[in-house]
Amino acid sequence: MLQYYVVGGEYKDTRFREAVGGNEEWFGPFTDYEAAKEEWAKHAWQTVDHCTTRYRIECIDNDGPPPCTD
Repeated sequence: MLQYYVVGGEYKDTRFREAVGGNEEWFGPFTDYEAAKEEWAKHAWQTVDHCTTRYRIECIDNDGPPPCTD
């Protein structure tokens, strides 16, 4: 079953590789993309003026292989 998560937060720089505090925030799971997109929009628009804050939608298939964590 596909599940969607909104992942992100504040990062140390605009390469978005290392989150401030070491951990990204995860919101979800959401059972459909549209619900995840609504949550993403809420967080993205609240932080639109913060150049080191970023959110994205991740899709994880619980019936498939584990997600890559690179």
